[in-house]
This record gives sequence, structure tokens and C-alpha cells, in this order.
Amino acid sequence: MICILGPTASGKTRLGVTLAEHFHGEIISADSRQVYRGMDIGTGKDLDEYGDTPYHLIDIAEPDEEYNLFRFVQDYNSSLNRVPSERLPLLVGGTGMYLDAILNRYQLTRAQQNPKQYQDLSDETLRDRLLVLKPDQHNTTDLADRKRLEAALHIAEAEARGNEQLCAVATRNLVFGIRMERSENRKRITQRLKQRLESGMVEEVEHLHRKGISWNQLDFFGLEYRYIALYLQGNLAYNDMYQKLNSAIHQFAKQQEKWFRNIEKKGTAIVWLDASSDIEAQAISGAHHFLDTHSSPL
Repeated sequence: MICILGPTASGKTRLGVTLAEHFHGEIISADSRQVYRGMDIGTGKDLDEYGDTPYHLIDIAEPDEEYNLFRFVQDYNSSLNRVPSERLPLLVGGTGMYLDAILNRYQLTRAQQNPKQYQDLSDETLRDRLLVLKPDQHNTTDLADRKRLEAALHIAEAEARGNEQLCAVATRNLVFGIRMERSENRKRITQRLKQRLESGMVEEVEHLHRKGISWNQLDFFGLEYRYIALYLQGNLAYNDMYQKLNSAIHQFAKQQEKWFRNIEKKGTAIVWLDASSDIEAQAISGAHHFLDTHSSPL
């Protein structure tokens, strides 16, 4: 499998389609919001870029249903199994946790969460329960933050009950990362935001709300949906909405880069492509070498 990752607005989809066309491939999306139908402009689906290239894990859920990491890995495995053996799967996206779960093969446990299950219990009681089940807590945030504490305890109790577990199907991977100067990425983010607003992104959010998606749900989706929802409710002026949203997307790109560095630290080798030169030529050359090395029929 070939994986393409990079910050928002870095050109992942275009590169993925180029490699898919060159190597007879199919794209599996690793984007936590593009799974939802009707969320098109705000998530940057850009489906017109795909042309005849087959793609998976886009428009597979309704905005009012829960879609989580466990379900993503399930759907990823199913999609990978549907890619014909003579075609090359390409995992393309920027959602760090989704990519990490596939590349580093998280061991996941199905945990059905009841939001009221722990409401009458103190933080201390929850911490004690979690430490009984998982005494070696390396992530102290799970102990300090109430929501993460509840989520960690749900998973620990599910594991103790022997709930269903899974991880991503094992593959040999070549991972490309798109690297560009931060100033260039900031310029692209701002240009793309302006284009999306001109293309009807506000109207898209308005339509979702009219269809029954609550303001709270839109806030949950973050970034474009959060700030445009605040504007539509009259809580932000248009210019304020634009400035705050633009700043939030820039910050999100920095968070994505941190995820990618963490993926590397766990042992996944990333071949960084220099966006100041021809990344398509770089990627095609690297992919040929990878496939030839592994005696691929491609």
C-alpha cells in the first residue's frame, strides 16, 4: 500500500489521483469528516478531482450518526479487501489518528459508551477504577481530563469483558508526506478558504441545519462548521467569522504536523516530498522503486 499524508491544503488528493492513475490504483480516504454525506465544501471532498479513479470511505455515513475510530478501521479493512489484487491501494488523508491507527496497527476494542453511565461518580472514583484495570497509565491526560477519563474507562471495561477487538490488516507500506514551507501552506489555506466561501460553504452549513443537524452537532464537527454555525446564529459577524476560522485552520495544520511527527517517532518511515519541486515526479519515482523492490506484479 502507498500512503499519502500532509497538512490541509497541501495537495494530497491531487497527488493521490496522479499515483492512482499511474499505478492502476484505488484511493481509500483517511479523513474523519469526509465520511459524512452532505458535508462536501467544508470538508474539501473535491470529488471532481478523482475523475475515473475509484475511491472508498467518502459519503458513507449520515451527519447525525456516530462515526468513530473503531468503525473507521472496520471500514478500512473492508475497503482494502474490496480492492482487486491487480490494483494498488492508496491511503490518502490528513486525520492523524486515523492514519496512525492504520500505519501503527492500533489494537482497538469495541466500547459502546453510555454518556450517563458515570455521571454520579467522582473523578477520583473513576481514576481508581481505571488504575485497577490499567495500572500502567502512560498518558496522564486520561487521568486529568474528565471526558478522556470516562472514555479510557469505557475501553478498559470493554476489554475486561472481552469485547470485540480488531486492528488494521497488515500491509507493506510506502508512506509519502508532503512538506512545504509554512508560509506557503498558510497562503494556500487562506486562498482555499476564500474559494470555499465563494462556492457556497455558508449555504452548505445552513442546509445541514435545516435538515435537522443541531448547532451543537455542527460545533462538534469543528473548523468550518463550528465558526459558520456561530455566524448563522448571530454570534459572530461575517468578518470575525472569517478571521477566526482562517486562524483556526492554520492552527489545525500545525496540529496535523505534530501527529505526523509522532507517527514517525513510533517507527513508521515517512518519505518527505519537497513541495517546492515536482512532488508528482518524486512520488512516482519512489513508488516504482518500492514496488520493484517488493516484486509487485504492477
